Amino acid sequence: MTSVQPEPTPNPDALKFTLDRPSTERRNETFRGGSDAADSPLGAAIFALGGVTNVFLVANFVSVTKAPDVEWDDLVPRITDTITAHFDG
Repeated sequence: MTSVQPEPTPNPDALKFTLDRPSTERRNETFRGGSDAADSPLGAAIFALGGVTNVFLVANFVSVTKAPDVEWDDLVPRITDTITAHFDG
């Protein structure tokens, strides 16, 4: 099972989700509104949760930025589950 650890960032609307594996096979991926879901299936899945404005995948972490009116308490478990399901299928 993929290990996912949420960590704070200097931006209160962004969290870093550190993984025990690479988050992408590419150098990096960015997903935001208007991006093609085929370009970043994990980014698209996280974005589809709602309340997310940007997803950035690089090295062994995923950075997620949320809308200011969305609470992390509601979003973190869903993001963690989405990342885990993506890698553990």
